[in-house]
Amino acid sequence: MIQGYPARASVAPGERLVLHVSTDAPRFRVAFHRWGEGFIRMQESGWLSGKYAAPRGAAEDWQWPAYAFTIPQDWPSAVYVAHLIEPEAAVLGAAMESAAILFVVRGAGQSRLLYKIPLATYHAYNCSGGGCFYVNPPRSLTPPGARVSLQRPGGGIGGQTWGALDYYDLNSPRQTFAHWDARFIRWLLREGFAPEFCTDSDLHEDSALCDRHRLLLSVGHDEYWSEAMRDRVEAFVAGGGNAAFFGANLCWWRIHVVDEGRAMVCHQGGPQGAHDHWWPPTGANRPEDSLTGVSYRHGGGWWDGPRSTAGFIVQDAEHWAFAGTGLRRGEAFGQDSAPPLVGYECDGAPLASFDSESGIAVLAPDAQDTGTPPGFRILAAGLLDGGWQERPPRERHAADAGIHSATMGMYSHGGTVFTAGTTDWAQVLGQDRRVDIITRNVIERLLC
Repeated sequence: MIQGYPARASVAPGERLVLHVSTDAPRFRVAFHRWGEGFIRMQESGWLSGKYAAPRGAAEDWQWPAYAFTIPQDWPSAVYVAHLIEPEAAVLGAAMESAAILFVVRGAGQSRLLYKIPLATYHAYNCSGGGCFYVNPPRSLTPPGARVSLQRPGGGIGGQTWGALDYYDLNSPRQTFAHWDARFIRWLLREGFAPEFCTDSDLHEDSALCDRHRLLLSVGHDEYWSEAMRDRVEAFVAGGGNAAFFGANLCWWRIHVVDEGRAMVCHQGGPQGAHDHWWPPTGANRPEDSLTGVSYRHGGGWWDGPRSTAGFIVQDAEHWAFAGTGLRRGEAFGQDSAPPLVGYECDGAPLASFDSESGIAVLAPDAQDTGTPPGFRILAAGLLDGGWQERPPRERHAADAGIHSATMGMYSHGGTVFTAGTTDWAQVLGQDRRVDIITRNVIERLLC
């Protein structure tokens, strides 16, 4: 059995990548692969002396034996996986629970497109060490909440992940690189885009990171954000930069980065509520809608089994996002894909009505009071009916009350922000021509 983790999951060409590895084999080697049209082998080490170190708790720095490698200067910015190979090696796969370590090679700001890997969300669901934010959460007193370490196996690949398997994709657990990000990146490269990559830790630490690019992309399930991350993206947009969120349940929890970036803490419940919910006055009192345009509290989740939706209903067919799709106002799309485009978690805008006959949704007149940005434009919406497994409580409404929907939309405040309103957008790319066209329209326009 061999496992490992990076001392830091992001490096630049020419820098040292330090991998911490434990194995019960006398020797092992490391094969480095770049993610593109599948895994592309880049380099392989010679045999290294193997050492065994015991697992530790989910909140601890595991302090396993360290092995250093220098990243070649000519490696392009991308997501990479270090495959840990014992004499009896497992075949490399994107959903491995051992023998693999994910890291990012950063770019120099030459691309206008920056893709953010949601490392914090990967680790929030990473169960290595027997716990995560969702099961056996280790407690922290200062700051208060649950604490998990980034210095342990997992974090996108190479560890065990908490949560129900996807009914539509039993081979790639949610909250891993394989499930959403790998698919979207492969599509981007096939379409001729050349993004540079970062982790959300980079965004937390580097105040100028976004400013070296035109468009920030976040995909799938980017749930956990520090205040520094959010401040920097909001400042980027206010200064004329663009952001596209092809996901949902975005910026739902605030995290506190501790121990010089080696761990994170999140307070998710207690007698006075969850201090690290972004939207409520008992939490951060800073609704996530003001960043993304939408929120999970106006949407909902369907985690287990097949889900039933009528798809996204087009609200604004004349908008440039729909150019070339042939879609008309009131027409549905994404209802027949596998998985359906709407779900498994959805973000929405507060709605005053959603007409069952025409499929037309109307934004609530007081939407700005709960964080919806001025000028937010609903492009498409998918009603979440009473069959959904969660429709959260929110301002003025208890759980399940009021209108809940997935909302695809856009607003401008200096720059422009697009939101898809569903986690599973990446899963449907390549299945529905209209979803592909909308994706290309948004990225090409916001790169200008």
